[in-house]
Amino acid sequence: MVEAPGIEPGLGSRQPIDSIGQSQYGERGSNVDPAADGRGPARTWSSPTEAYRPRVDWRSRITIEPGKRGGRPCLRGLRITVSDVLECLANGMSEDGVLRDFPDLEREDIRAALAFAAAREERARRRSIE
Repeated sequence: MVEAPGIEPGLGSRQPIDSIGQSQYGERGSNVDPAADGRGPARTWSSPTEAYRPRVDWRSRITIEPGKRGGRPCLRGLRITVSDVLECLANGMSEDGVLRDFPDLEREDIRAALAFAAAREERARRRSIE
């Protein structure tokens, strides 16, 4: 097994990351449990998906205006829709590529589009089981 530098075996990708890529443990990119070296209590998750929940507040970046782009969700009032961004990502474009194609966007806009889509999907799932 090949180990990447700075990654301890057993922790893998279950590390909670905030919206700017900083570990819940404090250091950017760190995956060392603070309990392991005496800096603090161990981090526990109540469910496997809790570590991956979005920390992005998409509500501050997604706008819906009836007269703009047919009332479809747009980013920050621009004429760039959430679906424009999602299609680019789904077709294999990197975040950097999206930012090059849409120079008015910010990296947080891309994350907000993803968080919005995830929230909408979850809301639709909940409605379907009610």
